Amino acid sequence: MKIALAQLNFHVGDFAGNTSRIIASIGQAKSAKADLVIFSELSVCGYPPRDFLEFNDFLRRCDESVHLIAAACHGIAAVVGAPSVNQAPKGKPLYNTAWFLADGKVLAKAHKTLLPNYDVFDEYRYFEPNRIPYEVVEYLGCRFALTICEDLWNITDDPLYVRNPMDDLIKLNPDVIINIAASPFNYNQPGIRHDILLRNALTYKLPVIYVNHVGAQTELIFDGGSMVMDSAGEVEVQLKSFEEDFGVYEMQNTKKSTPNPEQPHIITSSHHQIITSSHHHINTSPQQPITTSSHQHIPLIHSALVMGISDYFRKMGFSKAILGLSGGIDSAVTLVLAARALGNENVRAVLLPSQFSSDHSIADAVKLADNLKVQYDIIPIAESFHTLEKTLEVQFAGLPFNLAEENMQARIRAVILMALSNKFGYILLNTSNKSEAAVGYGTLYGDMCGGLSVLGDVYKTQVYALARHINETQEIIPLNSIVKPPSAELRPGQKDSDSLPDYDILDQILFNYIELRKGPDELISEGFDENMVKKVLKLVNTNEYKRHQTPPILRVSPKAFGMGRRMPIVARYLQ
Repeated sequence: MKIALAQLNFHVGDFAGNTSRIIASIGQAKSAKADLVIFSELSVCGYPPRDFLEFNDFLRRCDESVHLIAAACHGIAAVVGAPSVNQAPKGKPLYNTAWFLADGKVLAKAHKTLLPNYDVFDEYRYFEPNRIPYEVVEYLGCRFALTICEDLWNITDDPLYVRNPMDDLIKLNPDVIINIAASPFNYNQPGIRHDILLRNALTYKLPVIYVNHVGAQTELIFDGGSMVMDSAGEVEVQLKSFEEDFGVYEMQNTKKSTPNPEQPHIITSSHHQIITSSHHHINTSPQQPITTSSHQHIPLIHSALVMGISDYFRKMGFSKAILGLSGGIDSAVTLVLAARALGNENVRAVLLPSQFSSDHSIADAVKLADNLKVQYDIIPIAESFHTLEKTLEVQFAGLPFNLAEENMQARIRAVILMALSNKFGYILLNTSNKSEAAVGYGTLYGDMCGGLSVLGDVYKTQVYALARHINETQEIIPLNSIVKPPSAELRPGQKDSDSLPDYDILDQILFNYIELRKGPDELISEGFDENMVKKVLKLVNTNEYKRHQTPPILRVSPKAFGMGRRMPIVARYLQ
């Protein structure tokens, strides 16, 4: 039997587009002489549809699309993902369903059992977990265990759920496991995902066919990486990451003995590291979390951010971006990523020097724009700042220059950038990094504004690593932007280190608190300075109100600000 894997970039709510692309891939699979073609979770409507699932019209269009796709399935079968109605008198109104289509009709349906309800997931808000007795789907003499994403993840040593669907499905003697998924990217996810599939293949002694989403949906990025793993844990087919792809697997219909799920296969291969905690936990060394854990994933983060920018603009119908270019590392990296995502002709940089800006900052910004062949403007803000000072001179009389004047400059820059955005149809890219967002080192309605936050899930030390990665073969970002001490340049001689710990230390504290959820006592016991820990954690918690007003942040870490980290604004914890 030939089985095709169709890894496509779907768009939430674009039923005509999604359906057309699915049908086109069915045609491609027919041309490849495939008997079955598999698509990802909720492929018909796109993932995550969220509260669109509460609209009857949205559900009607899902159903119509499924039946249009079924009509294209003659001489070939297809597995697609879409919601289906729960006919039971009790429970949530919908299931998250894998539809098996063949001979122009719906041959079978399998509903998702394990509904993730943590971090960025809230599937239990909409879907009823499967309570119907499991069935395998038989087609052309092959028996398929049809599962959806999380249904394979409860095989870890400290399972999150009380039930493991494969322990029931294996009793029905399937020949192969199919898993359709919408597994969002973070820099740990590819390795963890591989280990989960490996453990399933070796435990149940079955090949696993895994098809994942690819593409970005607002802040969520899906890296694809669909694959076929044989029953010995060897990868037979591997689709690309961060790209649409298509592959065909030729499977021999060989029967095998049914393994006993009560005595799972013990994995001893030295080539694979099997995770020992549930997939929502992060097993990363707390001693050097940034330098040793995430920096090795910088190429992945780079690819994810480029795709995140590209898809956000394309799917929203935008084409051109604008950003403030300061000569510093954050705006430099953002500009490079935007130029790679959108094309240098579609990106505009604006230099907005104040009376406190250094000559080398302007020179560095100009050099970068020239290196990228990006259009740029130089618009000094000193005159605007003095005008605003004059406007407030009565109210500010006798008071020293302080944070108010610093923030005035940041907000003047935002007004200019948004004026250009409105006049010429650009979308403003936010350039703040995760370290700054964590401790509130930014100005509301100033440098925190924008339509999309590119680096809001990238710590400052990772931004430097991204810059070095960008410069790997040639100097694109001026070296001075990388080596000079970071500064907002809003007052004479200002440096970030005047207000914050060195980023090497700050980022470790932040990582241990945000990603690893360690409290102050644990951090102090691990050797971090007590006063510094208390100061940093207080800054994180007291600035929650700022983060609630930031643009969508492209998610590349296991714990990003935004929908995956829901914290109360007015809490007094650690304040």
